[in-house]
Parts: sequence; C-alpha cells; structure tokens
Amino acid sequence: MWASVGSIIGSGWLYGAKNAVIMAGPAATVSWIIGAVAIVLLALVHAELGGMFPVAGGTARYPHYTFGGLAGMSFGWFSWLQAATVAPIEVEAMIGYAGSIPHFTWAATLQNANGTLTTTGFFVAMILMAVFVAINFLGVKVLAHTNSAATWWKIAVPLFTIFVVALTHFHGGNFTSHGFMPYGSKGVLAAISTSGIIFALLGFEQAIQLAGESKNPKRDIPRAVLGSVTIGAGIYLLLQVAYIGALPGASFAHGWADLAYKGISGPWAGLASLVGLGWLAWILYIDAVISPAGTGLIYTTSTSRISYGLSRNGYAPKLFEKTERQGVPWFGLIISFVIGVVCFLPFPSWQQLVSFITSASVLMYAGAPLAYGALRKQLPNRERPYRLPFGQVISPLSFVIASLIIYWSGWSTLWRLGIAIVIGYVLMGAYAWYASAKDFDYAPKMDWKSAQWLPVYLIGIGIVSWQGQFGGTGNIPLWVDMGIIAVISLAVYYWAIATSLKTAEIERNIADVEVVDEGGH
Repeated sequence: MWASVGSIIGSGWLYGAKNAVIMAGPAATVSWIIGAVAIVLLALVHAELGGMFPVAGGTARYPHYTFGGLAGMSFGWFSWLQAATVAPIEVEAMIGYAGSIPHFTWAATLQNANGTLTTTGFFVAMILMAVFVAINFLGVKVLAHTNSAATWWKIAVPLFTIFVVALTHFHGGNFTSHGFMPYGSKGVLAAISTSGIIFALLGFEQAIQLAGESKNPKRDIPRAVLGSVTIGAGIYLLLQVAYIGALPGASFAHGWADLAYKGISGPWAGLASLVGLGWLAWILYIDAVISPAGTGLIYTTSTSRISYGLSRNGYAPKLFEKTERQGVPWFGLIISFVIGVVCFLPFPSWQQLVSFITSASVLMYAGAPLAYGALRKQLPNRERPYRLPFGQVISPLSFVIASLIIYWSGWSTLWRLGIAIVIGYVLMGAYAWYASAKDFDYAPKMDWKSAQWLPVYLIGIGIVSWQGQFGGTGNIPLWVDMGIIAVISLAVYYWAIATSLKTAEIERNIADVEVVDEGGH
C-alpha cells in the first residue's frame, strides 16, 4: 500500500487543484470523487489478475495471455507510451514551479504566459531529461524504488499545506459565489481527464506488481489497492477543498475560467505567497523539485525496462536488450530521452501533456477488464488468491468507464494519441514481420483472429471523439455521445471474450512467460 501511495502522490497535486477548478469551478470536488470511483473499479479488476499472476509489467502481459501476440504488442506499446511520457511531464512541473520562485527571474523566462515552453525553456527541459538518463546510466538502483522516507515527505507536505491553509484562510462562500457548477456537467467530466485528476490518481498498480511478496494476497492485495486509492483520493479531495476555500475573491471575480493571481504558474506556492504564508511557499518550492524529479527518474528507468520486455517478446530489435556493465539497457534509455524531448514539441505545457498521458494510461489499463472476462470464461478453475465479488458486473463497467475517460480527454489529444499508436504499429509490426520472415525463433505469433475487435474499438472511439462534444465538431449531442461510447465498449467487451484464445493456448502463453521470468530476464 505504501508503494502505491508513494506513486499516487506526485506532481499531480502541484497543478491538479488549479486546473480542475478552472474547468469545473467548485464542482471540481465532484470530478475528484468520480475519478476516484473510476480508478477503484479498474484497480479491483487488476487486483484479481495481480493475485493470479504476480509478475512485473502485468498491465501489458494480461492481454498477451488471453488474446495473443497482436493484442500483446498493442498493449505493450500503450504501456511504453505511458511510461515514456511521464518523465517529460515531471520536467514540465519542475520548470513551471521554478518560474514562480521570487527573485529567480531567469526561470520565469522558460515559460510563456500560457504555460508553454519558450525556446530557452525547451533546451532546459532537454537538459533535465538528459540528467534523468545520465543518473540512470550510473545504475543508482535506489532511485527505482519508493522508500518510506520519500513517501513520508510526499504525504506530509500536502497534508501540512491543507492544515495550514484551511486553518488560516478559508472562505466557505467561495463554493457558491459564481454557482457550484458554473460550467455544467460537461466541465465536471472534462476535468476528470484533462486537468490531471486521473493522472494524479494513477499508481495503484505498484501494489499489484509487488503481489508476489505478499504472505496473504487474498487479504493484502485488495486492502493495498483500495487503501492506497482511498488515501490518495482523500488527500487530493482535501487539497481541492482547501484550494477553493483559500482563494481571495478578487482572483475569480471574472469567473473560475479566468482565475488570475500573481504566481499562478506555481499554483500552491503562488497562493501561499498571496495570503501571506511566504515560508510555506518555500517548502512547496522544495517539494516541487523533489517529488517530480524522483518520479521522473523512476519512470525513465521503467521506460527502458518496458522496451527491454518488448524486445524479449520479439516486437523490437535485440538492441533494446543490450546492457552495459551496471546492467542498464542503454539503448532503451537513449530512446526514452529522444521520445521525451519529442513530447515537448506537440505538448509543450503540463496540462496538454497530462491529457495525453491520461489517455495512454487508461488505454493500457483497459486491457485488464477484457483479460479478466476471458480468464473467467476460459480458466474458471485456476487458483485466484483474490476473487473479485460481482466481477461479472464490475469488469464490463470498468471497461466502459475507461473508454469514457479516454473520450473525455478530447479530440485534440486523441488524434495525437492515434498518430502515436499508428507509429507504434508501423515500427513494431514491421519488426515482427521481419523477425517472422527471417524465421527467428523469437518471432511473435500475431493471433489476428483473437484481436479482431481491437481496431474496431480504437477507430470507433476516435470517430465519436471527432464528431462529439469534447473538442470535436459537436455533431453528436452531449450524453448521446457518451451513450454511443458505452454501447461500443460493451459490444467490444463481449466480442473480445467470445474471440479470445482457447484454454490450451492461454495456458501455453502463461507458461512461456513464466519460463522467461524464471530464467532471470
């Protein structure tokens, strides 16, 4: 649970409260509650699978077990995309807060007024990414693990901030001065995906990755998953309430969408300075370096390990498996740096990048409910240390909610994600074809039949997004668009289960991966 809490409390708390209130007003509190429920449903499905298969990188492996090579390649790519884009967003958070430090005027030139990077800011971001990679090359293994001291710091600073701000500056009237829900249900739902709410709540899977070390998985996994999400969501919700209550009325006199005060680029530190808590602002500036830097380092490590795994499965060149003396996959690290830098080009601000990561992450997690349904059908008698109650209802419901979260990210994010997915298919598909043509023993088997639903799902979500209310043309009315997404999701869910691999093939895939794991890879 502590490992998951340490992952959930990250840079999301530095910006989430400000971005959510701009999009939804005081009803941002409702957005956090909906986001928490959505993450809990996805987490519960992962808890049963994590107990069955206590292996690292499970989010990418479950679809491979049940739907074969094409689905495994796809969700492996989604997993890599998610991991590769976290380090850049942590760099954005560090630069954003540095720009609001008093008397540090040079840092203020790194961002434009709208939060995008200047040319100088782009080069500084490149340098910070290079530092993450360089430290990883040193093989500093302790940076890849969330230790108790770091987690205590991550939890203590937000809680201390809530206590001080709420105790000294809280105006209950702020919640109704412009109406509780000034931008309607659309603002509340959009905030879940695009303001950093889902991004902030991600990280529960760390407990599942450690399932193999649990003495009593049946008891410990659901407790850790639910406990970490509850603690994280509770802290974030309190932060949102404290933030809204502490804002001076003049800062939102023209409405929440025009929220304005000096230091808004470092929302919490700027607010602390504005209400006369300058000493607290300095603590927040320190935290704005420590928390994002630690997370960025860990995800830089994760990215190189995921590309290593993709290579092991035959989807990427063997070069990704080459390690230097410290055992670090050096080529994967270099590629993670290059992709990180590319991310600054189409997504040069924290909030723009967070929508992309949210979509990629939830797309990655969406494979678990499908694998869950297939395993309940094909391997009903396999030992399950934790069996999810009402799983036949929760699993399809979690898949629908995952699809809605992706949809709420908006068309401007999803067309970019679509391009990234196509690039992945071209690169990995071409290599898989090459490996098969050369008859390499590690060439993957694509299993097109059992993944026939995947292109229909991806294209269907894309078309509705293009024509829908969240950044699209608006041709499909609000609620009708979400109804269509729900219908597509349920149809794909049961279609995927019907066409999943048969029992013997699933067991063979599981056995193949277990052999690789036992071999120390």
